[in-house]
Amino acid sequence: MTADPIAAGSSSADPDAAHRSYREVTDSHGRVYRVGESDRDILGHSRTFMVYLPWIAMMAISVSEYAYGSAEDTLSHAHGWTQSNTFWILSVWVFFQAGIAFPAGWMREKGILTARNAMYLGSGMCLIGFLSLSHLGNVWLAILGFGVVGGLGSGFVYATCINMVGKWFPERRGARTGFVNGGFAYGSLPFIFIFNYAFDTANYHRVLDLIGCYVMIVVIGCAFVFKDPPKNWWPADIDPLTFSGSRKNADSLAKNPPAVRQFTPKEAIRTGMLPLMWVAIVMTAGVSIFGISFQVDYAKDVGFGPLVAASSMGVMAVINGVGRGVVGWLSDKWGRKSTLVFVIVVLGLAQFGVILAGEMKSEWMFLFFAFLSGFGGGAFYPMFAALTPDYFGENYNATNYGLVYSGKLVSGLFGGGLGSMVVAAWGYNGAYALAGGVSIVAAAIALLLRQPGHSSADALTPQPQPAG
Repeated sequence: MTADPIAAGSSSADPDAAHRSYREVTDSHGRVYRVGESDRDILGHSRTFMVYLPWIAMMAISVSEYAYGSAEDTLSHAHGWTQSNTFWILSVWVFFQAGIAFPAGWMREKGILTARNAMYLGSGMCLIGFLSLSHLGNVWLAILGFGVVGGLGSGFVYATCINMVGKWFPERRGARTGFVNGGFAYGSLPFIFIFNYAFDTANYHRVLDLIGCYVMIVVIGCAFVFKDPPKNWWPADIDPLTFSGSRKNADSLAKNPPAVRQFTPKEAIRTGMLPLMWVAIVMTAGVSIFGISFQVDYAKDVGFGPLVAASSMGVMAVINGVGRGVVGWLSDKWGRKSTLVFVIVVLGLAQFGVILAGEMKSEWMFLFFAFLSGFGGGAFYPMFAALTPDYFGENYNATNYGLVYSGKLVSGLFGGGLGSMVVAAWGYNGAYALAGGVSIVAAAIALLLRQPGHSSADALTPQPQPAG
């Protein structure tokens, strides 16, 4: 292991570096770390801002996905759409929201699009999406406006926020990534109740227009100070060679060691691990989207009242979000892969529990399994978001995670649109049973994940040599 001092200087990627002192050290795997600069040196303030501001922006855009199912009935009546029409609009939204993650990451890492401009662009597209849903009665135009443009806008915001956290917190990213990711679920809670109790054909124009303006204003406000760290940056107070520093950080790094080097997207694909992660997220996200799309309708079909239906979705959204933060914290202690497998198994078992609750006509049981479904249906996202830089490094995280997250665009098709076809053919019980089976298979696939380049001994023991 070597430590290579580098004189303070500037680079094309970081023009302000000339005013700061840093050096680069290399570990036994050949990975380079840029050390010596604090977050305040780079940003002018604490990197904690790069947690709370992305979290607020994620809460703002969550209404597009997690509250949509609660608005479906009113939209159908207002525009004369069928249930299938409204769910295909959501499926198209999911497709483009996930599909833009890789192109957005590529543009950011090539310097074509800054993090701040990606947020500005996304906020305007989100506004167009809600205005389209409000004023375009033609279902194809609504698909274009909300599904395509609105989906792309939300995708720009989502990908930028998640990757921002991964880059700024390389030493203990699980809890931070989970916290930010959680905002994408429970931020929708007020709108779930608005859509169930104060949203009808008389006021839908005004409500949707105001929501679109709210999303745009919040995202623009949060984006004002967004900035990526320099390539290879590592926090100044933590030695990347010995993991010395905070005991919590050392324990987390021992369970989740840094990637052995910075993998480009092509290299990450060749390891075989990125394609495996993609398959796992396709299956797991499909089950999650299915639950989001159909839980309120299933509750009404079983005969539960509107309060239980709305509350079940509210419970799902809250636990979906809070669970992301909890498992992020747990993954720093248990290890990322073990936590991921646990979460996916819980999601699968919850689908069978929902069937049982419906058969027994038990409202409390239905809410309990909605709780478990919400927990499992959101908590796997931050695990994949944290596993990606753990396995492949931070420098290409925007594109690598964009590739992994693109699996959700396939999930959107069978979770929403194709899910409605399965419900029509097999009924809700058959559809929920299929979803549970898909989750169990996804958990088995997740068991196959391995960090590229690390032996089992490397993964558990920090390197003993001190930094030079």
